[in-house]
Amino acid sequence: MKRIVLAGALVTAFAAGLVAQPTTAQPPAAGAPAQAPKGPSPDEVKALQAVMAASQGGDFDGVIKAAEDVVTRFPDSTYKDMVLSAESDAYKGKRDWIKAQIYAEQALAANPKSYQANLQLSDLLAQHTGEHDLDKEEKLTKADKYAHQALDLLATAPKPQPNLPDAQWDGYKQALTAQAQHDLALSAMSRKKWDDAIAAFKAAIAIDPQPAYKVQMASALQSQGKNDEAIALCDEVLAMPQLHPAIQAAAKNIKEVATKAKGK
Repeated sequence: MKRIVLAGALVTAFAAGLVAQPTTAQPPAAGAPAQAPKGPSPDEVKALQAVMAASQGGDFDGVIKAAEDVVTRFPDSTYKDMVLSAESDAYKGKRDWIKAQIYAEQALAANPKSYQANLQLSDLLAQHTGEHDLDKEEKLTKADKYAHQALDLLATAPKPQPNLPDAQWDGYKQALTAQAQHDLALSAMSRKKWDDAIAAFKAAIAIDPQPAYKVQMASALQSQGKNDEAIALCDEVLAMPQLHPAIQAAAKNIKEVATKAKGK
């Protein structure tokens, strides 16, 4: 996902020392000379670079090992939330949803204003809440809360480092905003609130017209009985070049269901 790409970009920026270092220190006393915020030590930079290298290489176990090294050796690291988010993504890559959620929660605890951690949690809860889970409504309510928090934070999020081109940063923010809308749509689908789901899908697609989003919207349209619209959207997706086989199969299946429903 583009969220993972952004994590890699942030690690690169942090590890290379390209961003101004934030500080939580109190202001100096009147007349005292101002001190520049202290950046990470060479050892911490090296540890962060290990997380970056493993993330860019798609080495999930390597990310987990490197992230644990950072958290253990540098528990007060300015970049703790970013490292924990990278570890959460690694566990998601390993399809270990429970640990992915645990580390995303730790990332959010380390930085309550982390839009990335909020997005990770909304995504995990929206996608992995079962139809018959006893705490289904509680999970989906949390998913919605995290998605809305991410949207609020993204609206005013500054660039992680000044040298990042505006167009690239805007592209990242748009992709993440679409992801939050997508999570809201999935949550609404789980509740069978089709109007809400379709509205959220439309918002996501308007920003980031991914074929996966369109197929899921077609499913919501078909479930609502809007079979003609579902078929038209499936046809639009199926006409796309180099379509992923899984998305192609899903679009064909939804179109077939919608066509049969029309016949009845």
